[in-house]
Amino acid sequence: MLPLRSALRGISGARSFSTSRVLQSELSYQVFGPENDEIKRNPIIFLHGLFGSKQNNRSISRALVRDLKCQIYNVDLRNHGHSFHSQEHNYNVMAEDVVEFIQQQKLDKCILIGHSMGAKTAMTVALRSPNTVSALIPVDNAPVNAPLKSDFSKYVRGMQHIESAKVTKQSDADAILKEYEKSLPIRQFLLTNLIRSEDDKTMKFRVPLSVLGRSLDNMADFPYSEPGTVKYQGPTLFVRGTKSRYVSDEFVPAIERFFPNYQLADVEAGHWLISENPEAFRQAVVKFLQDAS
Repeated sequence: MLPLRSALRGISGARSFSTSRVLQSELSYQVFGPENDEIKRNPIIFLHGLFGSKQNNRSISRALVRDLKCQIYNVDLRNHGHSFHSQEHNYNVMAEDVVEFIQQQKLDKCILIGHSMGAKTAMTVALRSPNTVSALIPVDNAPVNAPLKSDFSKYVRGMQHIESAKVTKQSDADAILKEYEKSLPIRQFLLTNLIRSEDDKTMKFRVPLSVLGRSLDNMADFPYSEPGTVKYQGPTLFVRGTKSRYVSDEFVPAIERFFPNYQLADVEAGHWLISENPEAFRQAVVKFLQDAS
């Protein structure tokens, strides 16, 4: 186990702390939260999307700590960030990882927030281990089998192209990736995974591209194929981007059968809505959790 790193940080006048821990063969995570005597509700576990990491949700976590007075655990899912790599990458094993993490941290009941891949992972956890989840917030994904946008396979090809080109500068990596993705914010997001190899000083990706590339079909699936065969009865908020097609109205019946105590919140944004419109996302989450408590 690597040593614990901690730092104090103030948020809008409220005392808070941030600790980060990297565990070998377990999930890497970072904790944000108020001092213990200020904690007012169950902890939140925040799960990122495909090609993301715990770094993505630091700013929104600090804002939610201020508003909700709770601990927030930002977690790197397997094959992402600083967590372990595995040849197996699907929602069942990722949900097992998260359940084990909850047990290891002795969190008892927690609130799950997940974006995209993290949303389906969070839904799977809630359906298989409902007693550990006090509230659920899936962000821009639905409990259905639905093809991923073709962009994700294109991203893998672009990232593999960067590695094969053995570039030594991030600007060169971005120039290659621009052939595959025109949006600068999306390229910047993908390039957060870029690190410098200690062996030959070339730029490589810390995520296992071959594993994630062949797991894209798994990311389109949902472990429970028949809506209603299992249910999570706790309060659930589906947050969806108005310019995204991942949670269309046709999926609402499936949502209702799996998660009967659900609400919908629309945020003016695309699929990356937490970074595109963080204030609207923050407001939706805070209102939902304050009403649910």
